[in-house]
Amino acid sequence: MSDVKISSGHEGNVRDQITAYVQRLKNGEMGALPAVGALIAVGVLFSALSPFFLTKLNFANLFVQAAELTMLAVALVFVILLGEIDLSAGVTAGVAMAGFFLLLQGGTNWIVALVVAFVIGGAIGALIGFFVARIGVPSFVVTLGLFLGFQGLQLVMLGEGGIFRVDVPEIKSIMNNNLPDWAGWAFLVLMLVLSAAVSLWDRRRRARHDLANRPIELLIAKLAAFAILGGVTVFLLNQNRSNGILAISGVPIVIPITVLILFIGTLVLDRTQFGRHLYAVGGNAEAARRAGIKVANIRITAFIICSMLAVVSGLFHVSRLGAVEATAGRQIVLNGVAAAVVGGVSLFGGRGRLVHAAIGAFVIVMIENGLGLLEFPAGVNLVVTGSVLILAATIDALSRKRGTGVRA
Repeated sequence: MSDVKISSGHEGNVRDQITAYVQRLKNGEMGALPAVGALIAVGVLFSALSPFFLTKLNFANLFVQAAELTMLAVALVFVILLGEIDLSAGVTAGVAMAGFFLLLQGGTNWIVALVVAFVIGGAIGALIGFFVARIGVPSFVVTLGLFLGFQGLQLVMLGEGGIFRVDVPEIKSIMNNNLPDWAGWAFLVLMLVLSAAVSLWDRRRRARHDLANRPIELLIAKLAAFAILGGVTVFLLNQNRSNGILAISGVPIVIPITVLILFIGTLVLDRTQFGRHLYAVGGNAEAARRAGIKVANIRITAFIICSMLAVVSGLFHVSRLGAVEATAGRQIVLNGVAAAVVGGVSLFGGRGRLVHAAIGAFVIVMIENGLGLLEFPAGVNLVVTGSVLILAATIDALSRKRGTGVRA
C-alpha cells in the first residue's frame, strides 16, 4: 500500500496555514480578495469625494439598499456554481409578487399569500431545472425565454404599467423599520454563539473521524474579527441618524433577515451532502456522475433554491416601495449576476461562496450610491458597473488559467 497522504487543507500549525493560503493566492485562488480590495478602494474614494458618503444616515442606507441585490446575488450563486445561469430570476420574483398582490386583493391572509408566492417561485425553478437537467436545453436559452415571457405575464396579471400599493405593515416594516437598540446587540451575540457552536461541532466531528483540524487559534481569530466588525456596525447603526426632531436609530430589520439566510445557505453549501455534490457537479459534472451523484436532481434543486431566494429579493423590493410593480425584476437580475462575479464566484462553476456574492453586491451598491451623491448621470452607473464586471470576469479567467497552468 502507498504511504502517500492527500492534504485536506486542515493540516499544520498557524504558520503552515498562512503559507498554504499564500500559495493558493499564487495559484490563482483569490476568492473574495479582489472584491474586498475594491470595497475598501471604493469606500475611500467616495469618502474623499463626497462629505455625505460616510454620514450615519448614508451608512444605514447602504445596508438597506444592498439587501435586495444581495439576496438576488445569493440566489444566483446556487446555479452559477453549476456553471449555469438564471436570467429570469428577477422577473420570477416579479411574477410571484404579482400573485401575492392579487391574493391580497382577493382577501387572502398575507401570510398565506406569501407562502403561495414562494410556491410559485419554487414551481418556476423546478420548471427551469426540468428543461435544463432532463431535456438538455441550455439554461441561458430557457431563462432568457422566461425573462421575456414573464415580463408579459406580469402585465397580464397586473395591467400595463402602474404601481399597486401593498398595505401590509409587517411587509413594509422589513425594509423601513429598525430593531430596538438592544435587539441589534442581541442578534450579534446570537450569531457569534451560532458560529462558534457550528465550528466547534465541526471540529469534534472531524476529530471523531481522525481527520485533521485547523489550529484553534484561527477559529478564535475569525470569531474575534466577526465580533469587532459586527460590534462596530451595530454601534454605528444604533446612533441617531435623523436630522429632524424624531430620532431614528437601530439595526434595520432587513439586516438580520439577510444575515440569517446567508448563514443558513452557507451551512447548506459547506456542511451538507447536497452542498458537496453541488460543488462537485460544478467542478466536473461527468466525474460527479461517475461517482454516483444524481446530477440532474442536483441541478433541479439548485434552480428551485435560486427561484425561491429570488422571491425573497422581490419581497424586499415590495417592502421598500410599499407597492408591487408590473415591470419589476427586469434590470436587477443583471446586477445580481454582476455582484456574484465581482465577489469572486466563478462563472465556470465549482468555485465561490455566498458571502462572496454579498461582498460583490455591496461593492455595486456603493458605486451606485457614491455616484448618486456626486450627482453623476444615471448612465454612468451602468458604465462603471459594466467595467467592474468585465474586470472581475477577466481576473476569474486569468486565475483559472494560472491555477491549471494553461498558457495563452
